[in-house]
Parts: sequence; structure tokens; C-alpha cells
Amino acid sequence: MAPDPEKDPTANLNRASEPQTLGFLLLDNFTLISLASAIDPLRMANQLAGRELYRWYTLTQDGLPVRASDGLQVTPDASMHTPLSLEWVVVCGGVGPHHSVTREHVRWLQSQSRQLKRLGSVCTGSWALGQAGLLDHYQTSVHWECLASMQEAFPNVILTPHLFSIDRDRFTASGGTAPLDMMLNLIAHDHGRELSAGISEMFIYERVRNEQDQQRVPLKHVLGTTQPKLLEIVALMESNLEEPIELDELARYVDVSRRQLERLFQRYLLCSPSRYYLKLRLVRARQLLKQTPLSIIEIASVCGFVSTPHFSKCYREYFGVPPRDERLGVHDRQGNNQPKSPYLIKRWGNEPAASEPLSSAQQALAHAQGEPTFASVTLLN
Repeated sequence: MAPDPEKDPTANLNRASEPQTLGFLLLDNFTLISLASAIDPLRMANQLAGRELYRWYTLTQDGLPVRASDGLQVTPDASMHTPLSLEWVVVCGGVGPHHSVTREHVRWLQSQSRQLKRLGSVCTGSWALGQAGLLDHYQTSVHWECLASMQEAFPNVILTPHLFSIDRDRFTASGGTAPLDMMLNLIAHDHGRELSAGISEMFIYERVRNEQDQQRVPLKHVLGTTQPKLLEIVALMESNLEEPIELDELARYVDVSRRQLERLFQRYLLCSPSRYYLKLRLVRARQLLKQTPLSIIEIASVCGFVSTPHFSKCYREYFGVPPRDERLGVHDRQGNNQPKSPYLIKRWGNEPAASEPLSSAQQALAHAQGEPTFASVTLLN
């Protein structure tokens, strides 16, 4: 009689004699933490099981090294066209996925789908699967920064705010350490929860999050659960950017007075409710400007502005640049030209200018200047 997996957790380990093979497709500017969070649980699964349950390869389009978003260069195991018996394909995204995904990537992913491979992604790798039409009508997770642009670009994708989503033969994680939770859940499904728990202990990981856990909204992270009324008001604002709700109506929704509403915002968010609402709409507009082909007129309408001139005026006052220049990437927040060279010009006293290579950290910061969240938080001295 076959062993009962509930009574004998090691029984699941014997289900397959051959290791499952994964290919991690690295897009340019992928996030290294997401890749490590996805691969290390597989390494530890093999170690704790005492045999090779999983085998993996890192792949790039042409087999050449690729840089992560922190500037570190990674040499892949192979080109994505190398004939490998892959059962899973995981796309690893990061900064600017809409620039990193090529037609060749799309064609290759579509060919993998036709071979009935399990397809997944970490961080913004969902963008590549979405562009290939491989996430239509699937529940999908992606880093919160990319939610708005993906919804606009791929309306048939069922986007969720969850840390990760496992829907039939698709598995997608939002980024950061979320791939660790996703992989631990997949390992538990394939080989039993005892192995998953053992990996968690090795990584000093206190709680394995599940599919119902959601990405943290920055405001919740700051306020916790101490101000439920304020969190409820902000949630209403975030859900009604195209047609902003009047402040008196917002106050009635959560059963507070207009004066109480204003006091909550001044005390905890250091601004008026109208100013905070405007910020939410402008931040969404910035995401759409940088990540979608929508016209400035369309973006103004989607973000609740009655006219394009009014939108442009508010945008310039808040971000320091007009929407048109933001889209073209002509200026940074201070209005300076973006760096055009990978070299930094540095002067030592009266000596002539000398060039030296940018460090990895400097290159990562330069790349981040084009991101929607760059300099979006004002630090207090």
C-alpha cells in the first residue's frame, strides 16, 4: 500500500525520480533579490531532501551577461535558445520591463507555452508574459508599482494585489521576498509541507505567507492599524482617482465630520485631504506617463483633471517638470539634463577634468531616476 503523505511527509519526495528543471529568463535590469528569493528555496530543497529535486538554469536572450538593477553583472548558464528539457520557465523582471522585453522574448515564451510548460514570473516579469498573451484570464501578481500600467496595457489579465498568485499552470510573484513565499508554497504542494517548513527554518523565516496575503500599501506600513478611519478614507481616494469624491462626501462615508477628516490628515500625513488626494492622482499620472502610450489628454482625464492645462500646471508644481518633458525623459526633478554617458566627470581642485567609471550603486541610481517612485518621498532632515 502506498504511504499516506499526511502520516509520512517524506512520501511525497518519492513521487518523481527525475528532478524538475527550471529556466530563469533574466531580463535586462532584473532585480537580484527576486531571483535569489526564487532560486535559494530550490537549492535548500535539494539539500534537505538529500537529492536533486530541482535543477535550474539562468538564461538570457543571447547567452551574454546581463546587468541586474543594482548594477551587478550576471553571466547566464545559456541562451534561451539552448535546447534544454525545461518544465518550468520563470521570467525575472525589474526596472523598466516595457523596455526590456523584446519580440524575440515574446516569440520564445509563446513557443514554451505551446510545449505545455509551467510559466511563471517574479517582480515585473509578468509584463513579458502579458505581452506574449500568456496571462489572459489568469490571476496575476506583479510589483505594486506596475499594477496601473499592466491594467492599461493588458485588460484581459486578472491583476490582484496579492504577494503571489498560483492559477493553474501560471505562477507569478510581486517581487522582493515574495518569490520565496511562492516557491515554498509550490514546494509544499510538490513535496510536502515538512520540507517547506524545513527550508523556512534554514532561512530563519518565521511565517510562510500564502496566496491571500497582499502587498503592503506604503500608508498601511506607516500607520499600521492605529487609524482605521484614515486608512478607509485613503482607500476610497485610491479607488476613485478618475472621478474624485468631494471631501464632505468622503467624511460621510466613514462617519466623521469634515473638520475631523482635516485634522486626521494634518496630524498623521502632514497635509490637507485635498492635497493628499491630488498627490495620489499625480503619482498615478506619472506611472501612466512613463509606462503606457496613453496621450497626455487621456492621462489627465483618467486621473480626474478637468482640463489638460490644469493637469500640466499641477504636475509641474508637484514634480518640477511638465508632463511632456517627463515622458521624454529630458529633465530630472531639479530640471538638470539626464546623464548621457556611463562615465562621471570629476574635478580635483584646479586639475583638468578626468573621467572615471560610475560605480554599480551610481549606475543603479541613474537607472532609478526614470522610475515613477524616484524621489517621491521627501526625507526630513
